[in-house]
Amino acid sequence: MSVKALMATILQDELASRGVHSLTPSDYEAIVEQLVEQLNELEVNLAARELTSKQPPK
Repeated sequence: MSVKALMATILQDELASRGVHSLTPSDYEAIVEQLVEQLNELEVNLAARELTSKQPPK
């Protein structure tokens, strides 16, 4: 099982425990895909900030 599929299953279980039962398996997979993309973008942005802050002033 892939990490994304495992995350989708965890998301489904967590939402079901909170009363959400109206999403399809593909909805959970799409949500996880978006979350992973957003985390990747955040990681890139944070790395860029770190590099920028380490550069000596001009």
